[in-house]
Parts: sequence; C-alpha cells; structure tokens
Amino acid sequence: MRNRLKYILLSITVALALVALWQVHVIADAVRDEEEEKVRLWATAISQRASLVETTQRFFDEATLDEHRKMELYTDILQSLSSPDFNTDLSFSLRYINYIVDSSHTDIIITTAKDSMITVPQELAGQKLEGALMEEYSVNPPFNYNLWGMRMTLYYKESEYYTQLREVLDGFSRSFLLDITQNSVKVPVLIVDSSETQVLGFGNLPTALFDNQEKLQALISEMHNANEPIVISMPDGAEALVYYENTPMLKALGWLPVVYIFIALVLLFVSYHLFRTARTAEQNRIWVGLAKETAHQLGTPLSSLSGWVEYLRGKEFSDEYAAEVEKDLQRLDTITRRFSKIGSVPELKEDDVRQAVESAVDYLRNRAPRRVKFNIGFPEGEEFRAPISRHLFQWVIENLCKNAIDAMEGDERPSSTITIVASQDARKIYIDVSDTGKGMSPSVQKHIFESGFTTKNRGWGLGLPLARRIINEYHGGRLYLKYSVPDQGSTFRIVLKK
Repeated sequence: MRNRLKYILLSITVALALVALWQVHVIADAVRDEEEEKVRLWATAISQRASLVETTQRFFDEATLDEHRKMELYTDILQSLSSPDFNTDLSFSLRYINYIVDSSHTDIIITTAKDSMITVPQELAGQKLEGALMEEYSVNPPFNYNLWGMRMTLYYKESEYYTQLREVLDGFSRSFLLDITQNSVKVPVLIVDSSETQVLGFGNLPTALFDNQEKLQALISEMHNANEPIVISMPDGAEALVYYENTPMLKALGWLPVVYIFIALVLLFVSYHLFRTARTAEQNRIWVGLAKETAHQLGTPLSSLSGWVEYLRGKEFSDEYAAEVEKDLQRLDTITRRFSKIGSVPELKEDDVRQAVESAVDYLRNRAPRRVKFNIGFPEGEEFRAPISRHLFQWVIENLCKNAIDAMEGDERPSSTITIVASQDARKIYIDVSDTGKGMSPSVQKHIFESGFTTKNRGWGLGLPLARRIINEYHGGRLYLKYSVPDQGSTFRIVLKK
C-alpha cells in the first residue's frame, strides 16, 4: 500500500508538473506569436516606408529634371531671339521667358562665355563670376548659347521650392533611418550600403560587433540567415540593405524547449533520488529488523538450553534429556541455515510437505504456552510432495504459528487452537493455518505484508513479509490472508506448486 501511495503521489506530482509546463508553454507560444507579429508588422512598415521614400526620391528627381528642362527651354528661347523669323511673335517669347523665371523661382546668372562677365541680373552686371559666387551657382551644369553672335553662358541654382523639397526629403530620410534603428519593438537592426562594407546605422546591437570587417561580415551572415534584408533607397539615390533579426524576447523563448527538458530531467532526478532514499531507508529498516529477528530466533533455543541447564544441574542425565538438548542444537543449526539462504536463490528439492509441517509444529508444541493446542489435518493415505526448501518452508510455518500465538495472547478462554489443514489437486497443494485469536480489522489487513508494519509492541513487522517472499519468490507459490474477522480469528493460506 505504501509503494502504491508513493507511485500515486509521484504520478500526481509529475502530472502537476506537466500541466504547469504545458501552461508555461501555452503562454510562451502566445508571447512568441505576439513578438513575431510585432516584428512582422515592423518589417512591413519598414518596407512601406522604404517604398514611400523611393517614390519621394523619384518625385524629387523628376522635379530636378523639370528644373533642368525649364532652364534648357529658357536658353533656347533666348537663342531664338537673336535670329527671329518675321512670323515670330516676339512679345509671346518674352512673356514665356518671364513665366519660366517667375514659376521656377530660380536665381540665374548669365555671363559672357569669353571672360565670364555678368550681364544678368542687373545688380551684378559688370562683375566677374568667380570665387564663392561661382561655387554657389555651379551646383548644376551650365547652358551655353549664342545671342546676336555672342557666346553666352547661363548658370542657375536650386529654386526655392526645390530647396524646400530637398530639405523635407532629407529630414524624412533621416527620420526614416532613425525610426529603423531606434524602433520601439527592440528589433536588432543593421543598415549597410549595397556593398555590405559600410555601416550606415544600427540599433539594439552592441558596438563591439563592428570593430572589424570580420565581425561585421559574421553579423551580416547571421542576420541574413534569420531574415531576408529589406532594400531601401537613400537620399543620394544609392541603395541600402536593412538587416534585422528576432527580438531578445524571441531569442529567450527559443530556449524554452531546453528549459522544459532540463526541468523534466531535474524532476526525474529528484524523484529518483527520493525513491532511492526511501528504498535505502526501507532496506535499512529491514536489515535492522532482520538482525532483531535473528536475535529473536536464537532466543528460543537459547532460553530452552538455559532452562535445561538449570533443570539438569545436580541431576543425572538420561536419553530423554539429551534428545531435547539435541533438538535445540538442531534448532540453532536450522536458524543458521535459514539466514544463510536469505539473499541467494535456494535449491528446491522434492520433499514431503506433511513431514516438514509436522516437524516444525513438533518443535513449537513443546515450547508454546500450554493453553495453545495444535491440530494438524492431512488427509490419510494421500502423499503431499512438492519442490521446497525445507529450512525456509518450515520458517514460514513457524512464523505463521508464532503470529497465531501472539494473536491469541490475552485470550481468556482455557485453550486456544492453531489448526493446520492441507488439501491438494493435480497441480497444487493448499495449506491453511488458522487460529482462534482476535482477528484483524480491514484497515489492518491492507498492511500486514508491508515491511515494518506491526501491531505488536515488540514486533518488527518482518515475519509476514519475509514469509510471503519465501513462498512467492523462492517457491513460486502464493501466501495470502484468506479470512480474518475481529474476535473470531484469522486464516492464512499457502499455495505450493507440485
């Protein structure tokens, strides 16, 4: 029963641990899915922002080209004025020139191609285009044209609208890169150029990873294996690659299976250790009890021998006295043989079961209390033979009889009876050992074969477990409680195979 309770408690503990681990697993999966969704949404947002930046850049390029075309058209009209056709509407051409200048809001400077003397605008006329002014107006390529036979050059710089648009685009690009590297999702991000040699930005990564190209390439390879990079366009038109990997939370959740296995192993180790400790303690109790049982077994013949010594002191010896002393000496030899067979596989020999039972009872009959009577009932004319180890089998009979004697202790009746009845069939021999003692309650009956369980003040709870082991394991038979009622007695049955 104790072992069954231990296994039940272990099963409950393991079940609770598995339920707890499953709940943690469910929560971890939910957190993992949420983190993965955050990363996915972040990557989608980055891709959409990258497309928006690219569209804005294309619009900016178109605006630059439109600016260039206006200046080109401006010089073409000026050149056409130097050789007008009679059908040309000069007033329309002049109005269109003024429209181009006003709509583009572009500052222009026109110089002579020969000596770079400024002719337009009027406030700078007569000056030479050079130095800082030349640098300011040389951002865009100039246009050369002929005006009334004179070679002229037109310089222009960004229009006011173009400058504002470029500043907005630069600010948008800077905020875009800042949003990538300093994201609220805590995604580790690395932005590199298309050659993957220059770091343009990073976030949620230690700076030690960028000490040299080897570390950088190793990091890029690791992040590339985690996710495909996102391609974005920079303000200068160059492409950049955005590498990213899972968040620290997702990485930590990736170790959960290992943690589960570790917890399971620790649980198994602790359970094994507890059971081993309990088993060792139980074995220690058995060995202590076995030592006590040895002393108890030896006590009976020693007490008898001491009584004979006192009785024979000063008297003449006779054969009867010598026979009784010889029985006690044989008893000591039997006890020695019994204990020598414990722990080893005994040799079973075909033997007379009736003679073995009668021999065991005969020794106890003269040493039991006088009010205890023994009745042995074997059918006349039948032979009861089975493969047994006589010394161990007689030990079982003696243990059952001694328990019966203890159960009848305190009985007020003038006599108490131990009855041993045998029967057999073609395959088995049945031996019932009954007493007229106080019997056992159902709660006690459940534990009588457990090591260490006893209802006696001086008992060690080893007699019945040892007897059952001898019959069940050594003889391949069965020993069990057949019947027991409080205040009526008990009956144990031994089943032996022929």
